[in-house]
Parts: sequence; structure tokens; C-alpha cells
Amino acid sequence: MGGQQKSKKKNKPKKTRSNGVGAGLVALTAQERMKVKMHEKAKKKTSEKYTVEQLLEKTEESMDNFDFPMARLFCQRALDIEPTNLEVLDMMGNICAEMGEADKAKQVFLRAVELSPEEGHSKYMYLGQIHTGQEAIGYFSKGIDIMIKALHTQNASAAAAEGASAMDAEGGPAVCGKDVAVAFCSVAEIYFTDLCMEEGAADRCKEAIAKALEYDPRSSEALQLMASYLFSTQNMEMAMEVLERLLEEDDEVVQVWYLLGWVCYLQRDKPEEGESFRDSALTYLTRVKKLYAKLRCDDPAMLEHVEQLLSELKPAGDTADNNDDDEDGPPIDDIGDDFVHSSDEEDDAMEH
Repeated sequence: MGGQQKSKKKNKPKKTRSNGVGAGLVALTAQERMKVKMHEKAKKKTSEKYTVEQLLEKTEESMDNFDFPMARLFCQRALDIEPTNLEVLDMMGNICAEMGEADKAKQVFLRAVELSPEEGHSKYMYLGQIHTGQEAIGYFSKGIDIMIKALHTQNASAAAAEGASAMDAEGGPAVCGKDVAVAFCSVAEIYFTDLCMEEGAADRCKEAIAKALEYDPRSSEALQLMASYLFSTQNMEMAMEVLERLLEEDDEVVQVWYLLGWVCYLQRDKPEEGESFRDSALTYLTRVKKLYAKLRCDDPAMLEHVEQLLSELKPAGDTADNNDDDEDGPPIDDIGDDFVHSSDEEDDAMEH
């Protein structure tokens, strides 16, 4: 009929809408895609309804109630909103550590180190605890440097304005001398154990202990390490002085009585004073057994050594404990009767 044939329309590919999430869901199963989308929806809803500060407040509240799974949920929501927030990362790392998730805690703290290597010491303290040898020393040393700088800043700020909030220059929790002392003690312990065979380990151990006592002269941990160091270098007289000083602070520390008894035991063969040291060792080590039971300690190796030393100190056929001192308390056989375990009622479930 001569009419023009109608041109065929070309089929154009349909445009797919991207919701910001779908692009990365291609390789996932339907169930996995649904889970990711629900998580993204929850993140958006949370960010619209709550601030990071509110979520951290709920996190701390849950941690105070020892509800770490709920604390982790709140903290994760805060992390979803601000993935690079150092305070949130630090809190998440601590929660994972409390829940026994060491690998996850390590991952979180390493992320915090990557984001801010020069701020915040707590991440370095944790990383030092889960590593050994020189790697641990490196983390502890970095944390110590940050704490010392923060202390100097705080002291300068305090001099300029008294009564300021107990926060450091970066807005984190204030640092005190005790914190620095604890870190130096951790360094000393590594040189005393893991790295004890390295050249110069004894000097570095002594230096770390001295630094700990410089920042906290009354630190019982540092004083015990000093006594152990002096003991290991056969400086018995000074070791006894340090241990006696510790007893003045607290006379219910099993390790102090143990070291004191051991020091006296090693001097039991001294001319003229040997008998006195033997009697003192017997008294101190007997005290260890009683405190061990009273405080429900868990150090079988130490207790076994105490039993061994006592067996050598007591006269043949004498198996009775030395109970001359009333302060030592009653025999340990029935000591469990003196401890009544009480249990508080569970708190009501927190409101979400």
C-alpha cells in the first residue's frame, strides 16, 4: 500500500536504582542481603533518634551493671554513627576484652592506634598486655610517653586554672602518677621474666622499678618488684627492709609474707643469727599458709614451695603450725566455716 513501515523501538536496558547499599550486595545470598539492609536501616534509625553521647551513656550504664553484651550493642551503634571516634573505639576495645574476645579487642585497639597514634594511652596498655617480649615493651613504652606528656599538660593547666575539670588536653580521662607507675611495673616484670636472659635486662628492670616508685612512692606493686629484684641479686638486707615497709602498709598480702619467709630461710645458716632467721622464716611461712586459705588465693606452685620450706624448717616429727601469735588467727582446717557467701538480688532489667 506504499505506507511507510513503522520504525521499531530499541529496547533500552532498565536503570537500576541504587540505595547506597545494594552495590556491594551482588555476591551475597538473599538472606545475607536482607541482614545487611536491616542493619543499615537500624543504623539510620539510631542516628536519627540518638546522639553518640547518649549511646555512650547507655554503654557505660550497661557496663556498670556488668551487662557487657548490651553494652557492646550500644557501643556498636555509636561506632556505626562515628567509626573514627576514639572514645567509642576505646570503649569497644575494653568491652571486647571484658567479654574474652581478645582478637576483636586487638583489632579495635590497633584501629585506634592507626587513627591517632599520639593520643590516648589505654590502647597501648592493652596491646602491651597481650604481647610479649620487646613487642610488649614497645607498646608499654609508647603508652608511658603519652601519659607523661599528659601529666605535664595537666600540671601546667592546673597551675593556670585551679578547679578545672579532671580531663587532659585532648578531652580524655585525666592521668595520674599511679597510672604511670603501673605501666613501668609492667615493663619491669617483662625484663624480670620474658627478657631476663637479655644483656642488660637486670639494669633495665631496676630502672623501670625506680621510675615506678618515682611516680608513686607508695606503690605496693613496685615495692614488691623491688624486693623481688633485690632478692634475686642476693641483696637480702635491703630486700627485707622493702618487705617490712610493705607490711606496714598492708599486712595481708600473701606474696610479701612469702618473700619475707624465703629471705629468712636463705639466711638460716648464718653464724650467730642463723637460729633467729630460722624462727622468723617458720613464723612468716606459717602466716603465708593461713592467709592463703583466708584470702582464697590461687597459686599452687607458691603453696607447694611454702610446704617444702616449712618441712625443712620444722623439727623432725613436728607437724603442727606455729600458733603462738594470736594475730595469726585460728587453725586453717575449718576456716571455711567463717566465710558465709551472701548473694545480692539481681537488678531489674535495664530499660532500653
